[in-house]
Parts: sequence; C-alpha cells; structure tokens
Amino acid sequence: MKTAGEQSAPECVGIIMDGNRRWAKAKGLPVFEGHRAGYERLKEVLRWSKEAGVKNVTVFAFSTENWKRAEDEVGYLMELMRFVFRSEMETLRKERVRVLFAGDLSKLPADLQKDCGRVKKETSADSEITLTLCVSYGGRDEILRAARRLLSEACAPESVTEEKFASMLDTAGTPDPDLIIRTSGEQRVSGFLPWQSVYSELFFTDTLWPDFSKEEYFGILKKFGERNRRHGK
Repeated sequence: MKTAGEQSAPECVGIIMDGNRRWAKAKGLPVFEGHRAGYERLKEVLRWSKEAGVKNVTVFAFSTENWKRAEDEVGYLMELMRFVFRSEMETLRKERVRVLFAGDLSKLPADLQKDCGRVKKETSADSEITLTLCVSYGGRDEILRAARRLLSEACAPESVTEEKFASMLDTAGTPDPDLIIRTSGEQRVSGFLPWQSVYSELFFTDTLWPDFSKEEYFGILKKFGERNRRHGK
C-alpha cells in the first residue's frame, strides 16, 4: 500500500486549527495551555507535510473576530506570537520553513508588525515548505482591502480580470488550497480564504486541533488523492 508521501500530494493544504480552548477545558487547563499545545501541533504538522510532499500550508491562526475575545486571551495570543517570532527563528531556519502572512497586520501591536516583516525577510530563502499564517484575517476583509487596492490604482473596469484581482489579495504569489481541513467538529469555513477556496476539497474532523495526529492527517491526504477533481468541467 502506498504511503501518504507516495500519493499525489496537494500543492497547498489549508487548515482551520479549531478546538484549542475546548481541548484545554476538557483537561481542566487554562485556555492559554490549549493555544500553546496548538502551536506545538502546528510544528508537527509542518514536518508531516514535508514528509508527504506538501509544499505549502496555510493556516487560520487569528481571525478578525478573535479580537473580540477576552482581553487576557488576546494578550496571551500576542505573547505567543512574540515568542514564536523571536525565539523560534533558529528552528524555522533549520526546518527550512518560509513564513508569509495574510491579514490586516496593521491591527497588530507595532512591535509585532515589525516582527512579521523581519520573519518574512529572514525566512525568504532556501525553503522546503511555505507556511502562510492568516493573522487578523477575515475573508471579506481581505476582499474589501483588495478592492480598495484596485481602486487606488484607478484600474479601468475592463482591465480587472480574475488574475488581476487575485494579485491584490494577501495571498498573491502562493497557490490556492487544494484542500481545507477543519478540526473540532464545526462544518463551516468561517471566512477562511473565500476567494481562494472555490475549488478546494473540504474535510471536517471531530478531532480537536491539539489531538490531530499524523495518522489522521495522512488518512485525509490519502482520501484527497482518491477524489476526482474536475474544477467544474
């Protein structure tokens, strides 16, 4: 039997990493511990993705709606990002991970905005896999900002093609997700990459994100390889 790495691997996998808070609550732990465990799981998934031949992973890390969460939880998530961007650079370089960002980064604290620019620059070369972090991201917000960019360029209406519009999106230059995985049992995409996901295969699992396993991931990749993707043809 073929392994996941021998299947026709998707070029890009999108992941809605859901269930960190429920995982922590089920274990009687603070919410913060769920987010920490979720970050550790993401590191593992990147390694599994490289093993499977996946070259791009795009994850929903922090949505525009997440700003409405409790102040202490939002503060912890900002601190977690600071830790990753300042203490994990050697790991990212060792793993040859290129890091990109999607979302309205202007809403982040000023020091984190600088961190995002530095991480993007320092991981730009010699990569085996690209990780796009959707931070302060909302699908409608991304589309509105892309439309504003077009308007600012005073483009003639007849010149606005799908390709032109896509070039204004935060994800310009990266492939659309071939499949999207959402953990924790919710069966919706919650504003994750609405433009880019029109032909994505969708997989939903009841597993909470920190419990997501290599076996389940490879099983999903195997099922993806068995689907007949016609793209409307």
